[in-house]
Amino acid sequence: MRTPWGPGRAVVVTGASGGVGRATALAFAARGDRVALLARGREGLAATADEVQRAGGEALVVSVDMADAKAVEDAAQKVADAFGPIDVWVNNAFAGVFAPFTEIAPDEFRRVTEVTYLGYVFGTRAALRHMLPRDRGTIVQVGSALAYRGVPLQSAYCGAKHAIQGFNESLRCELLHTGSRVRTTMVQLPAVNTPQFEWVVNRMPGRARPVAPVYQPEVAARAIVHAAGHARRREYWVGGSTAATLIANAVVPGFLDRYLARTGFDAQQEPGDHEGAGNLWSPADGPHGHDFGAHGRFDGEAASRSPQEWASLNRGRVGAGLLLGGLGAAVTAGLRRRSRG
Repeated sequence: MRTPWGPGRAVVVTGASGGVGRATALAFAARGDRVALLARGREGLAATADEVQRAGGEALVVSVDMADAKAVEDAAQKVADAFGPIDVWVNNAFAGVFAPFTEIAPDEFRRVTEVTYLGYVFGTRAALRHMLPRDRGTIVQVGSALAYRGVPLQSAYCGAKHAIQGFNESLRCELLHTGSRVRTTMVQLPAVNTPQFEWVVNRMPGRARPVAPVYQPEVAARAIVHAAGHARRREYWVGGSTAATLIANAVVPGFLDRYLARTGFDAQQEPGDHEGAGNLWSPADGPHGHDFGAHGRFDGEAASRSPQEWASLNRGRVGAGLLLGGLGAAVTAGLRRRSRG
């Protein structure tokens, strides 16, 4: 019998043609789940579907622009018709522009917002339409450290991620108020080695890159799959850099403003000419039929593991260990005092 946590779930992943979305689809497939792949890029979707099937899952390809609310609703219905009730919906699709705010055109800013923020809103609405009548299901919002801490050169993306954070908190409160068993959670990611740095519209002098340290997309995928089965937690942080950034921003945000003003421009670019036309208005694979895959060009520096990831996913064990360690230290100290007396 299928359960929300067991194998054989019906899972939707948006932005599944590459990067974190693709790695996440494969991670669900490895569990034996049936995975609906939503994105615009047909070549990337076809390649992802083949990998999902080879990983042990069942794939359904649905080409859709997440900024189109009606198209997203239709996509959700296609999934339900093919797979039955939707158990998990992962919102991940996004677009971006690397440029100072004054060099981003209004229509470009609007497009980033429509894909990255409203795409999550429309995806969530479509998921809820199928989950609320059954009073079961999980929605995972793929976030970022940039949902809390804005950085230079990514004002449109940071604004959208901040909006997702506020939207998800509001929705979570409403679900709790009604006693719904539909869950929503958010996974805040670090810099990840994905092809997005070839896809973004880039108006920097150099080639776009993630701010180090960089993690492989499989690190993010493991956290997303875990969150889908443990969605009572409101939020997960992935990567030590995410934890450090969010804590520092809560304590010394003004210091981070000045630090990022000094370092943020150089840290997000490297020598070389920017390649590719970007995917803001059309899929990155375009008419040329190129499949970018899940990984970007930073395999040489990207970490495939994160101690913080384990600590975040096993918070109960960590807390119990700290408690036991503290009790042990207290007992030891008490015995020493008694022996001295």
